[in-house]
Amino acid sequence: MAMGMKRLAPASLLIAALTLAGCQTDYEDMTAAQHAAYSRTGNLYTYKPDPNAPVQVTYRIDEHRFVTLENYDRCYGDNYYNDTQRGIHEKIWTGEPTDYRGRLVIADPSGMNVVLPTARNSLCGDRGCTNLFAYSTDSGRTFRWLDYMKYSFRPSEDSEKFTIAAANDGIYVFQKRVYGGDYTVSKYPLMSGIDLSRPYPAGVHDESFMASKRPDVLPSLHTPSGQDHYTCDASLRAPNLTTPQ
Repeated sequence: MAMGMKRLAPASLLIAALTLAGCQTDYEDMTAAQHAAYSRTGNLYTYKPDPNAPVQVTYRIDEHRFVTLENYDRCYGDNYYNDTQRGIHEKIWTGEPTDYRGRLVIADPSGMNVVLPTARNSLCGDRGCTNLFAYSTDSGRTFRWLDYMKYSFRPSEDSEKFTIAAANDGIYVFQKRVYGGDYTVSKYPLMSGIDLSRPYPAGVHDESFMASKRPDVLPSLHTPSGQDHYTCDASLRAPNLTTPQ
Protein backbone atom coordinates (compact mmCIF):
# COMPACT_ATOMS: atom_id res chain seq x y z
CA MET A 1 0.00 0.00 0.00
CA ALA A 2 2.77 2.42 0.93
CA MET A 3 4.63 1.58 -2.28
CA GLY A 4 1.53 2.33 -4.34
CA MET A 5 1.14 5.71 -2.68
CA LYS A 6 4.77 6.56 -3.39
CA ARG A 7 4.34 5.70 -7.06
CA LEU A 8 1.25 7.87 -7.41
CA ALA A 9 2.65 10.87 -5.59
CA PRO A 10 4.82 12.27 -8.43
CA ALA A 11 1.93 12.03 -10.89
CA SER A 12 -0.46 13.67 -8.46
CA LEU A 13 1.98 16.48 -7.79
CA LEU A 14 2.46 17.04 -11.52
CA ILE A 15 -1.28 17.26 -12.17
CA ALA A 16 -1.77 19.56 -9.20
CA ALA A 17 1.03 21.83 -10.36
CA LEU A 18 -0.36 22.11 -13.87
CA THR A 19 -3.89 22.68 -12.59
CA LEU A 20 -2.87 25.37 -10.11
CA ALA A 21 -0.86 27.09 -12.82
CA GLY A 22 -4.03 27.30 -14.88
CA CYS A 23 -2.39 25.95 -18.00
CA GLN A 24 -3.10 23.31 -20.60
CA THR A 25 0.01 21.60 -21.91
CA ASP A 26 0.03 20.65 -25.59
CA TYR A 27 0.46 16.92 -26.12
CA GLU A 28 3.42 17.45 -28.43
CA ASP A 29 5.19 19.59 -25.79
CA MET A 30 4.88 17.08 -22.94
CA THR A 31 7.85 15.12 -21.67
CA ALA A 32 7.73 11.34 -21.44
CA ALA A 33 7.19 11.65 -17.67
CA GLN A 34 4.22 13.97 -18.23
CA HIS A 35 2.71 11.55 -20.75
CA ALA A 36 3.00 8.75 -18.20
CA ALA A 37 1.58 10.86 -15.37
CA TYR A 38 -1.46 11.86 -17.37
CA SER A 39 -2.00 8.29 -18.47
CA ARG A 40 -1.89 6.95 -14.89
CA THR A 41 -4.24 9.56 -13.46
CA GLY A 42 -6.69 9.03 -16.28
CA ASN A 43 -8.17 11.34 -18.91
CA LEU A 44 -7.06 14.75 -17.65
CA TYR A 45 -5.49 15.01 -21.08
CA THR A 46 -7.53 13.07 -23.61
CA TYR A 47 -6.42 14.32 -27.04
CA LYS A 48 -3.88 12.18 -28.88
CA PRO A 49 -3.35 13.70 -32.33
CA ASP A 50 -2.86 11.09 -35.06
CA PRO A 51 -1.04 11.78 -38.35
CA ASN A 52 -3.33 9.27 -40.08
CA ALA A 53 -6.46 11.32 -39.40
CA PRO A 54 -8.03 12.51 -42.69
CA VAL A 55 -7.15 16.11 -43.55
CA GLN A 56 -10.05 18.51 -42.97
CA VAL A 57 -10.54 21.89 -44.63
CA THR A 58 -11.73 24.03 -41.72
CA TYR A 59 -11.85 27.37 -43.54
CA ARG A 60 -11.90 28.05 -47.27
CA ILE A 61 -11.05 31.42 -48.77
CA ASP A 62 -11.30 30.42 -52.43
CA GLU A 63 -10.42 27.50 -54.70
CA HIS A 64 -6.70 27.58 -53.94
CA ARG A 65 -6.46 29.17 -50.45
CA PHE A 66 -7.72 27.40 -47.34
CA VAL A 67 -6.92 26.28 -43.78
CA THR A 68 -6.53 22.60 -42.98
CA LEU A 69 -6.52 20.57 -39.77
CA GLU A 70 -4.01 17.71 -39.76
CA ASN A 71 -2.50 15.28 -37.25
CA TYR A 72 -5.51 15.63 -34.97
CA ASP A 73 -7.92 13.93 -32.62
CA ARG A 74 -11.50 15.23 -32.29
CA CYS A 75 -10.62 18.58 -33.90
CA TYR A 76 -7.52 19.16 -31.75
CA GLY A 77 -4.44 19.16 -33.95
CA ASP A 78 -2.14 21.07 -36.28
CA ASN A 79 -3.62 23.96 -38.27
CA TYR A 80 -2.04 24.79 -41.64
CA TYR A 81 -2.46 27.67 -44.06
CA ASN A 82 -2.46 26.53 -47.69
CA ASP A 83 -2.11 28.31 -51.02
CA THR A 84 -1.83 25.79 -53.84
CA GLN A 85 -0.99 28.43 -56.47
CA ARG A 86 1.98 29.68 -54.45
CA GLY A 87 3.00 26.28 -53.11
CA ILE A 88 2.40 27.25 -49.46
CA HIS A 89 1.64 24.70 -46.74
CA GLU A 90 2.53 26.45 -43.47
CA LYS A 91 1.77 25.23 -39.94
CA ILE A 92 0.34 28.11 -37.90
CA TRP A 93 -0.75 26.68 -34.55
CA THR A 94 -1.78 23.55 -32.64
CA GLY A 95 -5.25 23.52 -31.11
CA GLU A 96 -8.94 23.39 -32.00
CA PRO A 97 -9.85 25.90 -34.73
CA THR A 98 -13.47 26.08 -33.58
CA ASP A 99 -12.42 27.29 -30.13
CA TYR A 100 -12.54 30.65 -31.90
CA ARG A 101 -16.30 31.14 -32.20
CA GLY A 102 -16.35 34.56 -33.82
CA ARG A 103 -16.59 35.52 -37.48
CA LEU A 104 -13.55 35.43 -39.75
CA VAL A 105 -13.30 37.33 -43.03
CA ILE A 106 -10.36 37.31 -45.44
CA ALA A 107 -11.16 39.91 -48.06
CA ASP A 108 -7.87 41.16 -49.52
CA PRO A 109 -8.20 40.68 -53.29
CA SER A 110 -4.40 40.72 -53.73
CA GLY A 111 -4.04 37.67 -51.49
CA MET A 112 -1.18 39.30 -49.58
CA ASN A 113 -2.95 39.94 -46.25
CA VAL A 114 -4.19 37.01 -44.19
CA VAL A 115 -5.46 36.80 -40.61
CA LEU A 116 -6.21 33.64 -38.61
CA PRO A 117 -7.70 34.18 -35.14
CA THR A 118 -7.39 31.60 -32.38
CA ALA A 119 -8.93 31.23 -28.92
CA ARG A 120 -7.99 29.31 -25.83
CA ASN A 121 -10.36 26.85 -24.21
CA SER A 122 -8.67 26.01 -20.93
CA LEU A 123 -8.16 27.11 -17.35
CA CYS A 124 -6.90 30.68 -17.26
CA GLY A 125 -5.51 31.41 -13.81
CA ASP A 126 -6.05 34.54 -11.73
CA ARG A 127 -5.52 37.05 -14.54
CA GLY A 128 -7.50 35.33 -17.25
CA CYS A 129 -6.38 34.32 -20.74
CA THR A 130 -5.16 36.19 -23.78
CA ASN A 131 -6.46 35.36 -27.26
CA LEU A 132 -4.25 35.93 -30.30
CA PHE A 133 -4.50 36.12 -34.06
CA ALA A 134 -1.82 35.20 -36.59
CA TYR A 135 -1.36 37.58 -39.50
CA SER A 136 0.65 37.61 -42.70
CA THR A 137 1.54 40.31 -45.21
CA ASP A 138 3.31 38.00 -47.68
CA SER A 139 0.46 35.72 -48.80
CA GLY A 140 0.90 33.31 -45.89
CA ARG A 141 4.59 32.50 -46.27
CA THR A 142 5.33 33.90 -42.80
CA PHE A 143 3.10 34.83 -39.87
CA ARG A 144 3.39 37.03 -36.79
CA TRP A 145 1.11 37.13 -33.74
CA LEU A 146 -0.87 39.84 -31.94
CA ASP A 147 -3.40 39.71 -29.10
CA TYR A 148 -6.97 40.85 -29.67
CA MET A 149 -8.43 40.07 -26.22
CA LYS A 150 -6.90 40.00 -22.74
CA TYR A 151 -7.94 39.01 -19.22
CA SER A 152 -10.81 36.74 -20.24
CA PHE A 153 -11.89 33.89 -17.99
CA ARG A 154 -14.03 32.45 -20.82
CA PRO A 155 -11.76 33.04 -23.83
CA SER A 156 -13.51 30.67 -26.23
CA GLU A 157 -17.02 31.82 -25.33
CA ASP A 158 -16.00 35.49 -25.34
CA SER A 159 -14.47 35.17 -28.81
CA GLU A 160 -18.02 34.90 -30.16
CA LYS A 161 -18.30 38.69 -29.77
CA PHE A 162 -15.63 39.29 -32.41
CA THR A 163 -15.44 39.66 -36.16
CA ILE A 164 -11.84 39.72 -37.38
CA ALA A 165 -11.19 40.65 -41.00
CA ALA A 166 -8.16 41.04 -43.25
CA ALA A 167 -8.61 43.63 -46.00
CA ASN A 168 -6.25 45.25 -48.49
CA ASP A 169 -5.60 48.17 -46.10
CA GLY A 170 -5.31 46.36 -42.77
CA ILE A 171 -6.87 44.10 -40.15
CA TYR A 172 -10.23 45.11 -38.70
CA VAL A 173 -11.20 43.80 -35.26
CA PHE A 174 -14.89 44.31 -34.52
CA GLN A 175 -15.99 43.67 -30.93
CA LYS A 176 -19.68 43.67 -30.11
CA ARG A 177 -20.60 45.83 -27.15
CA VAL A 178 -22.53 44.30 -24.27
CA TYR A 179 -25.28 46.89 -24.60
CA GLY A 180 -26.62 48.75 -27.60
CA GLY A 181 -25.69 46.33 -30.38
CA ASP A 182 -22.88 48.51 -31.76
CA TYR A 183 -19.30 47.37 -32.37
CA THR A 184 -16.03 48.94 -31.31
CA VAL A 185 -13.55 48.69 -34.17
CA SER A 186 -9.76 48.59 -34.06
CA LYS A 187 -7.97 48.81 -37.39
CA TYR A 188 -4.34 47.72 -37.64
CA PRO A 189 -2.33 48.82 -40.68
CA LEU A 190 -0.80 46.16 -42.91
CA MET A 191 2.12 46.58 -45.27
CA SER A 192 5.02 44.41 -46.30
CA GLY A 193 7.09 43.32 -43.30
CA ILE A 194 5.22 45.32 -40.65
CA ASP A 195 5.39 44.05 -37.05
CA LEU A 196 2.24 45.19 -35.24
CA SER A 197 3.87 44.61 -31.84
CA ARG A 198 6.60 47.20 -32.50
CA PRO A 199 6.65 50.93 -33.34
CA TYR A 200 5.26 51.62 -36.80
CA PRO A 201 7.02 53.48 -39.61
CA ALA A 202 6.53 57.24 -39.66
CA GLY A 203 3.03 58.27 -40.68
CA VAL A 204 1.51 54.82 -40.06
CA HIS A 205 -0.95 54.39 -37.19
CA ASP A 206 -3.87 52.40 -35.80
CA GLU A 207 -7.46 53.57 -35.99
CA SER A 208 -10.33 53.17 -33.53
CA PHE A 209 -13.98 53.97 -34.18
CA MET A 210 -17.52 52.81 -33.61
CA ALA A 211 -19.00 50.73 -36.41
CA SER A 212 -22.11 52.91 -36.40
CA LYS A 213 -19.95 55.90 -37.37
CA ARG A 214 -18.68 54.09 -40.47
CA PRO A 215 -21.58 51.75 -41.28
CA ASP A 216 -20.29 50.73 -44.71
CA VAL A 217 -17.09 49.06 -43.47
CA LEU A 218 -18.33 45.72 -42.12
CA PRO A 219 -20.89 44.99 -44.89
CA SER A 220 -18.20 45.61 -47.52
CA LEU A 221 -15.93 42.82 -46.26
CA HIS A 222 -16.56 39.31 -47.63
CA THR A 223 -14.52 36.14 -47.98
CA PRO A 224 -14.72 34.99 -51.65
CA SER A 225 -16.09 31.58 -50.62
CA GLY A 226 -18.72 33.14 -48.36
CA GLN A 227 -17.46 31.20 -45.32
CA ASP A 228 -17.20 33.24 -42.13
CA HIS A 229 -16.53 30.69 -39.35
CA TYR A 230 -14.15 27.81 -38.81
CA THR A 231 -15.78 24.40 -39.09
CA CYS A 232 -14.65 20.94 -37.99
CA ASP A 233 -16.18 17.47 -37.95
CA ALA A 234 -15.19 15.91 -34.62
CA SER A 235 -16.48 12.50 -35.72
CA LEU A 236 -13.73 12.04 -38.32
CA ARG A 237 -11.02 9.78 -36.97
CA ALA A 238 -8.14 7.70 -38.26
CA PRO A 239 -9.09 4.06 -38.96
CA ASN A 240 -6.83 2.79 -36.16
CA LEU A 241 -8.50 4.93 -33.48
CA THR A 242 -11.67 3.92 -31.69
CA THR A 243 -14.15 6.41 -30.35
CA PRO A 244 -13.63 6.88 -26.58
CA GLN A 245 -16.46 5.86 -24.32
